[in-house]
Amino acid sequence: MKSSFLTNIGLALLRIVPSLMLMTHGYPKLQKLISGNLEFANPLGIGEGPSLFLTVIGEFVAPILLIFGYKTRFAALPALLTMLVAGFVVHGPDPFGKKELALLYATCFATIILLGPGKYSVDRK
Repeated sequence: MKSSFLTNIGLALLRIVPSLMLMTHGYPKLQKLISGNLEFANPLGIGEGPSLFLTVIGEFVAPILLIFGYKTRFAALPALLTMLVAGFVVHGPDPFGKKELALLYATCFATIILLGPGKYSVDRK
């Protein structure tokens, strides 16, 4: 029983803390999108506007779902993909220290996909 409780607390922390932290990166991008300023990197060659839109989904919208544990595994996917693009494409040629944060986020979201949301989530209600 104690181990299950601690596991579920750990899963909640794994969902909530990285999501809140990632939202601090996504919020300025959301403001930029809302203001109509679509100047943004185009790492996948799909255009600046679509790249910004997808990044906002991965860095702001998906983390909101993850915080509540709603559609958790599905919500972790855009966050994971955004961080993989940031780590391997945007910061690909950079030294490891520059891509490390994106890869840590990616590891958190991959772990959430594998383990699920835990008991303390909307998905479990």
